[in-house]
Amino acid sequence: MTTARDIMHPGAQWIPAHETLDRAAQLMRQLDVGALPIADADERLCGILTDRDIVIGCVAMGHDPSKVTAADMAKGTPRWIDAGSDVDAVLQEMQGHQIRRLPVIENKRLVGMISEADLAHHLSDEQIAAWVERVYANG
Repeated sequence: MTTARDIMHPGAQWIPAHETLDRAAQLMRQLDVGALPIADADERLCGILTDRDIVIGCVAMGHDPSKVTAADMAKGTPRWIDAGSDVDAVLQEMQGHQIRRLPVIENKRLVGMISEADLAHHLSDEQIAAWVERVYANG
């Protein structure tokens, strides 16, 4: 059985909720990623911050990214998957919530992220086509 751990990109890093968006953008550049899980003071997942969130939700709104925090951008209930979950559960979670990045958690700790690129490297063409159709479907 293929699991989330098998297809994830290991070594994902949190951004603390109190950290500013300019620092988040610097960390994204350093890590060459487009999203960072947001951690609260207890290192629990409280959201995901994307490069698009920074641009659209902060900069384009005229806000100063050195004054807006990751917590300010965290919205809704964060989605995640247990490292031992099978790939079907990963696909269901991503498709069901129309998300393109999924944190992988083990023993309440972040162990990796699953992105579109990870799916493309590990799934069949048919699985990818079905995933794209559901995640990118309108409404």
